[in-house]
Amino acid sequence: MPDLTTESRLGDFGLGCDDRGVGEPALVLLTGWCSSRGRWRHALPLLAAHRRVISFDYRGHGDSRAAPADYGTSGMVEDALAVIAAAGADRVIPCAASHSGWVAIELARRLGERVPAIVHLDWLLTEPSPPYMALLSELQSPERWPGARDTLFEIWRAGDESAEIREALGVMSRQGAEMWMRSGREIAGAYRRGGSPLKALGALSPLRRVLHVYGQPRSDEYLKVQRRFAAEHDWFAVRRLDARTHFSMIEAPEAVASAIEELACAVAGQ
Repeated sequence: MPDLTTESRLGDFGLGCDDRGVGEPALVLLTGWCSSRGRWRHALPLLAAHRRVISFDYRGHGDSRAAPADYGTSGMVEDALAVIAAAGADRVIPCAASHSGWVAIELARRLGERVPAIVHLDWLLTEPSPPYMALLSELQSPERWPGARDTLFEIWRAGDESAEIREALGVMSRQGAEMWMRSGREIAGAYRRGGSPLKALGALSPLRRVLHVYGQPRSDEYLKVQRRFAAEHDWFAVRRLDARTHFSMIEAPEAVASAIEELACAVAGQ
């Protein structure tokens, strides 16, 4: 471990951070737009029982300082790189919730073989449908973004009214128009530039081991598409959990932690 804590090294950046456990490859827990690292709080101690786990809030999120200016996915990547550097971590596995998956892919490009694997959680890995892109367009509108956000909330909760899911959505609801419209812009732009995440992952050189862990959507066709892809690409694997919401690390933390640790052990040669 470094002589100084990761949190103290990040003081100048104003990023909220947790750094627990020992052993590499370290897990870097990433959250999506408008969320916070609290999303990982149930899974984090389970993961830290086996290896080092670094969790942080992007600028303008959670315990981090307000963003001083507009930023996009590239800013999120810079935040993640700053955290990894401050932690003194060598080999890392990004564990990316939702659209922070684009951040994880860029980390793999930037850090090369220091990223031996990626875990994606609760992400749309295929080409987005026209209705979804239309919803992202509404999310960028000063007039329509609240309705688009609320539609996403209803999809994500899938009827779950538990306190944990209400809290996660409460954190997200406290973000204002600027951040939500920014998220719509950046997510839509990433899909337009990169196509499907599966395509972007397949373009990495060298290829990484990739695991997708999710509960939603429950569509059997979505699972079949991923299994067909896995059968043709031995670096990819998918695991659908017994969870119905968009927040698998909240709803099923033990299953999420087990799946992540299994992959980490495999790439560590354990």
